[in-house]
Amino acid sequence: MTQAYLGLGSNLGDRQQLLSAARTALAAKEQLRVTGASALYQTAPIGGPVGQPAFLNAVLEVETTLSPQQLLALGQVVETRFGRQRREHWGPRTLDIDLLDYDGTICCGPELTLPHPRLHLRAFVLVPLAEVAPDWRHPQLGRTAAQLLAALTDAGAVERWPHPW
Repeated sequence: MTQAYLGLGSNLGDRQQLLSAARTALAAKEQLRVTGASALYQTAPIGGPVGQPAFLNAVLEVETTLSPQQLLALGQVVETRFGRQRREHWGPRTLDIDLLDYDGTICCGPELTLPHPRLHLRAFVLVPLAEVAPDWRHPQLGRTAAQLLAALTDAGAVERWPHPW
């Protein structure tokens, strides 16, 4: 099995319930096993329309027999199942599932770029990733999740959600 990391986010509806249901839906797949999960974190949206609600975010560590493209497709199926509609770039959404890393694979294509192209710049990804896998190493930058997080200046904008999921 191959180790991968998924970033989950939601800023519409019952965010906590949606993230929990998405985690359950992913874990129900025979080709995927959830091996780690961060806490939930609340963050202000980055980009997109002004005035959209705050996000809840988390990271899942998984082992899978799916290819990167199949894992991405599975995430999109789960997003759609929970009401995701792609209306505007960085707009509000019920569920967002990003493939952050797939066993250190580096690729750049029209459908998939690995590692996720902005993960090293985003506290809402690095805080939960560093919780789950502080020693995970960015395959291009060579720095760990903990080192990338320490280099950010806005990590304080990520607040741990007080409720378990």
